[in-house]
Amino acid sequence: MKCLIIFGLIVAVFGAFVGYGYLVFTELTRPLPKPEISDNTYWGPGDGKDYVPDKRVNEFRLSVPQAEIEDLRQQLNRTLRLTDPLDGISFEYGFNSHALEQFVDYWREKYLTKWDERQEFFNKFKQYTTEIQGLNIHFIREKASEEAAAKKHVYPLLLLHGWPGSVREFYDIIPMLTNDQNVTDYAFEVVAPSLVGYGWSDAASRPGFNAAEMATVMRNLMLRLGHKKFFIQGGDWGSIIGSNLATLYPENVIGYHSNMCVLNSPLAILKGIYGTYFSEKIIPSRFFYDHHFPVWDKYAELLQESGYFHIQATKPDTIGAALTTSPVGLAAYILEKFQTCTNPGVKQDFGAIVTVFGLEPVLDNLMVYYLTNSITTAVRFYAENVSKAYTSLQLDRVPTPVPMGCSRFRYDLPSVTDWQLRDKFPNLKHSMYFQQGSHFAALEMPAMLYQDFTAFVGKIGLHGEKPK
Repeated sequence: MKCLIIFGLIVAVFGAFVGYGYLVFTELTRPLPKPEISDNTYWGPGDGKDYVPDKRVNEFRLSVPQAEIEDLRQQLNRTLRLTDPLDGISFEYGFNSHALEQFVDYWREKYLTKWDERQEFFNKFKQYTTEIQGLNIHFIREKASEEAAAKKHVYPLLLLHGWPGSVREFYDIIPMLTNDQNVTDYAFEVVAPSLVGYGWSDAASRPGFNAAEMATVMRNLMLRLGHKKFFIQGGDWGSIIGSNLATLYPENVIGYHSNMCVLNSPLAILKGIYGTYFSEKIIPSRFFYDHHFPVWDKYAELLQESGYFHIQATKPDTIGAALTTSPVGLAAYILEKFQTCTNPGVKQDFGAIVTVFGLEPVLDNLMVYYLTNSITTAVRFYAENVSKAYTSLQLDRVPTPVPMGCSRFRYDLPSVTDWQLRDKFPNLKHSMYFQQGSHFAALEMPAMLYQDFTAFVGKIGLHGEKPK
């Protein structure tokens, strides 16, 4: 009898444990309803009580005083007091100081000497500013060419960059999207904004400006320009912002395409662990295993390369002050990210950045941060997105009906599988794997990204419908 009682207690405890575990699992993995957030929060200076929106759209043209360029040249001309790398070390400890010396020399002696040419390049697309929610927002607005508009269906497209990128990433893909291409029936009116706190866009004046708030500003920018429905394409933060926009304002989004398909919901994490051991059940081919698995190796890689994330998410103003006061330090910090985001075969090579991206594009992007003094406000975005105010929204657990397309480049951050992605985007229309390419796809492989995006558009089934 005693044994039976003990056995009964064990069964009861085990049953309670299983039942509680099931309840916890169900609670953590169930879909959540869309949260309600304000679509007109004021983020400008002051309290905004007397704020009257200025709806004008003003032309913008980059014009940097020559004195500012000369001042930068003088700063770069100072003797560098860098520490030699360890014997046998290339870029394993960060950006190599010998490589940095070469970059600084080129920046000072070659790049700045032809600044007028680079400035004209920056101005090759039509650019504007307008005030949204108290913030002056800079954006490229390039309409479809007359030839393309006469032959093709034209749709609005919101292009979103991330960190440490800028609108400069899109200078090669924009002409593909707006001109008459033979490979697709579509052309686009491209709107490529500098994110709030990045480049020539204002920064928020108080805490709380996270990816959901950024999505709201970007959506309101498109409405300001007369686009009630539009496509979204984004990578890095642009992918997160685009996902948030599609989730919070699905009525405004024709389709959302990402080249960084990540999810951090509990269900996605659990499915990722399952996939490590049963990958053949959830990926279309064994050739794509390394895009996702083994998940423990992917986490280890992220931990190794995410030191910057922790700094920016906890003490952004400290690192911002160091980088703002030293153009060489700013260069080392940003160039290291581009070096890392080449590919494993070359990322320890001195010529990796030149080979994969080219010198001018990377230095153009660096100049955006230097000229606008925006590194501090840009990295603050990390702190806002690990705050309780943002994480409590749990937007990765909110399904959205918006058509979604995913392109996975081999050496980008580990993406989720379609099995995981459909929990968030049940209307997944397009999924593609590339066995090359990395994080800055628009800069590294614009033609490939363009073809993948237009393939996604073709699968939505618009049949020539015009956005309302």
